[in-house]
Amino acid sequence: MHFQLVDVFTSTPYRGNSLSVFPDAGGLSAGQMTQITGELRQFESIFLSPAGSQDHWRARIFDLFEELDFAGHPVLGAASVLHHQHGDGEAHGRWTLELASGALTVETERRGPNSFYAVLPDMRAQFLGEPSGISRAQVASWFSLLVDDSDTRLPLEVVSTGLRYLIVPVRNGALARARIADRELDVALAEVGAQYAYLLDAEAGEGRHWNNDGVVEDAATGSAAGCVAAYLHRHGRLGDGQNSELRQGRFINRPSRISISAKSIDGGVQVRVGGEVVVVGSGRLDVLPS
Repeated sequence: MHFQLVDVFTSTPYRGNSLSVFPDAGGLSAGQMTQITGELRQFESIFLSPAGSQDHWRARIFDLFEELDFAGHPVLGAASVLHHQHGDGEAHGRWTLELASGALTVETERRGPNSFYAVLPDMRAQFLGEPSGISRAQVASWFSLLVDDSDTRLPLEVVSTGLRYLIVPVRNGALARARIADRELDVALAEVGAQYAYLLDAEAGEGRHWNNDGVVEDAATGSAAGCVAAYLHRHGRLGDGQNSELRQGRFINRPSRISISAKSIDGGVQVRVGGEVVVVGSGRLDVLPS
């Protein structure tokens, strides 16, 4: 079984968030997909199978622990691989992916023989409130920080565009010192209505995110970037319809750049997330898991 290796949210190979894409994985079971993802040790892998026309595909996403309903960088990477393999030299493409969370259509643009720009469909943001019954000092301690590292000009707030993130604003310089100290972070986050946390230096336009046990740091988090765009727009740090860039991954030598924007629409906020994708190479599994 063949796969493509791509780096997402970068135009430079061996930067950004790496991803393995299996373009013809229709015969695999969930257990096999889990084993393959573990074998490759990618943060996430995405497995595709045809769903009719050449631009319509079923997709399943796995990380090292479980299947995911949705994740941003696998969707952008998969769409770019489809354009690479089925774009017939066209400059632009549209690819519908059926995920566990529902179908979505990703737009792609060819920028070179092996490079693309991909954009997620507009997503509606939900503002789920500022956590009560918990102090900034407590939240700072989850990440080995002090209360003085908090950026008190911005609130702690839970935002969702599909996954619920607690946005934790920090002062310049704090990101470099941050580490997850609380091994039961998922429990603490659940108590404030969040699934994950994202540390944000709004002044620098940079963030950090780990899985909840702190073992693995993410190079670029597309699902969180939409929440950050909505949050910055809500609090006057991102103009209506303004394009901006969120940086991530510097601390693990995988610098990434995520394009974000947000605009007011129908009484709410709609966000857009995109980024560059580079196809690094291809591989083949000679033996599949039993």
